[in-house]
Amino acid sequence: MPALEPVAAALEQRWNEESLARPVTQPDWRVWLYQHPAIVLGRSQRSLQSEIESQDGLGILSRASGGGAVLVGPWMLGLSVVLPTDHAFASAGAVETYRWLGEGIARVLVRIGVGAWAISPAALLAHRAKNTSSVVDWACFGGLSPWEVLVGKRKIGGLAQVRRRQGILLVAGILVQAPPWELLAHCLGKQAMDAHRLSEVTTNCAELCTDMPAGQIAARLAALLNREVQAALTAKPASLLAA
Repeated sequence: MPALEPVAAALEQRWNEESLARPVTQPDWRVWLYQHPAIVLGRSQRSLQSEIESQDGLGILSRASGGGAVLVGPWMLGLSVVLPTDHAFASAGAVETYRWLGEGIARVLVRIGVGAWAISPAALLAHRAKNTSSVVDWACFGGLSPWEVLVGKRKIGGLAQVRRRQGILLVAGILVQAPPWELLAHCLGKQAMDAHRLSEVTTNCAELCTDMPAGQIAARLAALLNREVQAALTAKPASLLAA
């Protein structure tokens, strides 16, 4: 069973890279609790790293997957999953590869009393048609992709993906507490209104589970998520995809 002790964000990125450095022969995963705050930039944002790495004493990292910046820290629970390229979840196509994970995260959140759901591609199109306000496209949690996790219309879980010849990497982040969005906006040279917008379009477990300490929420989520991923990856994939 993967360890649940808090770690530096750099360890997560190293595990992700090393897992895809050789052919993936069987599924593997890790659940991450973070010791300290760090900014993880998406693949297209790597050029920003040298410009912001000296600000505020934060660790500035980059990841292989696309998408916007993520502010990791004690307020977030992370997940990494690697799959062989011939695994049923991996071979379902880039968008459908997310489905089992997004729906699994939503089930885990429901078990702790958070009414979460994973947004399907069709539901996402309808959502975009009804919500014309601008997204914060430079931040992962400022936009939506298929099978990401919401509570109502507010995002609580983000997903990203790397597809290589050696295997498939899926990563997820779940907001346990409210992140300091103003810190992320400041470090990336963005306006304060972007931080306010991020707080409007996101939610977190502590906000919804007021009777449970944040540390207890994170520990329970980590344990449930481990069980959920293990059950999904040891079940018959075809039956899960058809469910």
